[in-house]
Amino acid sequence: MKKINRYILLPVSLFFLASCDKEFEEINTNPYALTTIEPALLFTNVQRLTHPGFWEGEQTIVQQFVNAYNTGATAGFNFNEDNNNFNVPRWNDNYPNSIKLIEQILSLVKDNPDKVNLYNQTRLWKSYIYMTLVDTYGDVPYSQAGKAFLEATFYPKYDKDEVIYEALYNEIKSAVAALDGTKAGVKEDLLYGSESATDQATKWKRFGNSLLLRMGMRYSKIDANKARSIVQEAYNAGLMQTNADNAKIRFTSVYVNQLNNGPRATNPYFYYLAEPFVNRMKNFSDPRLKYIAGKYADPNQALALTPDTTMAAQFGFPVGYDQTSVLNYPGYRGTNGTGQNYSQLNFSVFGSATAPVFYVTNAQTKLLLAEAAQRGWLTGLSGALTAQQYYEAGVKASMDEYSLYPNVPAVAIPESAQNSYLTMPGVAWNAGNALELINTQYWIASLGNGAEGFANFRRSGFPTLTPNGYNNNLQGGFARRFAYPNEESARNNANYQEAVTSMGGQDNLTTRIFWDN
Repeated sequence: MKKINRYILLPVSLFFLASCDKEFEEINTNPYALTTIEPALLFTNVQRLTHPGFWEGEQTIVQQFVNAYNTGATAGFNFNEDNNNFNVPRWNDNYPNSIKLIEQILSLVKDNPDKVNLYNQTRLWKSYIYMTLVDTYGDVPYSQAGKAFLEATFYPKYDKDEVIYEALYNEIKSAVAALDGTKAGVKEDLLYGSESATDQATKWKRFGNSLLLRMGMRYSKIDANKARSIVQEAYNAGLMQTNADNAKIRFTSVYVNQLNNGPRATNPYFYYLAEPFVNRMKNFSDPRLKYIAGKYADPNQALALTPDTTMAAQFGFPVGYDQTSVLNYPGYRGTNGTGQNYSQLNFSVFGSATAPVFYVTNAQTKLLLAEAAQRGWLTGLSGALTAQQYYEAGVKASMDEYSLYPNVPAVAIPESAQNSYLTMPGVAWNAGNALELINTQYWIASLGNGAEGFANFRRSGFPTLTPNGYNNNLQGGFARRFAYPNEESARNNANYQEAVTSMGGQDNLTTRIFWDN
């Protein structure tokens, strides 16, 4: 009898154990926990995390902006110093963040025909990011990057810069061809998500082809035939047509422009527009200046004050000086409140927390076409305009962008003012000085898009600027790239050393990337 009882008790006990386990699992399961993830939301975050430039980085190198104060920690490109703090932003924004998310998105949607547009938009954005990484550093991790979770590759190798460009060329063309306006759009896309699926696909195709045009022009210094071939491919495939095609992100008081955080943060009195940039704008009565520059009664209280935007009041801080050495600068304008008596960003407009950010624009595209036409690369192509027509259209497109900034009228710069500007000597079209005219306007049009402004300055050699003479760290020249982050030499040393050797043996600011030779 005891034996029978034991047999009866066993299944009863197991029943109760199973019931307890089930109840325990139900009690300890978080009903609000994420069990799936929408890859389109990851794409939104990738776009949000992508910065097209940094005020104390590229825009300081090309003499549009300067931190005038040398406190040791603030000594970077403003004083020709190889300072890790200013080398790392693009690397750290992308590798642990955007690139990791991109690889996850691609792995989630690559085999899903319903996600074909998300897949190919992500490929194009990946191409944009890697172009800026190559343009910034040279050789960088590419083929193995962002795959720590997916493939357990924790220490990626660096790919050769020109090899990455070749891969991006194929990636852009393939992604553009695969976009399909008859399939579902991506409403989470920050660039064109408000468009219909058909229009969104069209705009992404134009974005990709305009990026390809940009890539083609990069080769102009080293291989004119290759440059011409890629430019013609991009042109024939269909480029940005109007400012409605601009790749941009707009902001609100809740979701703010992170790019402008630096000049708006602690110690605003450190930051000024650079003299070469302000002089260029003033000397030619550029109507964009009032939206870019402002003088404040106290530079450290600039965010709370109304700027004086009259053109005559604007003066840029001289390049190659700090708060002490500037006392000996001829024409030094003295101090002003807690800072210097020089122009800062207009924090109500261009420097606003809600100012838009532009990545690839119609203005830039038109100006690149102007150079291509001037070089004879568009001759015979259907619908091609003259170099002068593209040049003037590019300048006007740049001016029209300002209507998207806060505190600016719907017509930011009237057509009459635009036409007047384009007739001024030194601005008016002159075929004998065409490349300088075009690329100086590209420099202006790329303010706020520092990565592109820096790349095109190295490629074209324009505008004509005097090297920063603060010291001789750059042997009387300009920075040509950013150095790799210090952490790479510590944590990924073998691959880092191989990359440095590949780049010529020196990880410094004067080493040139492949298209800058």
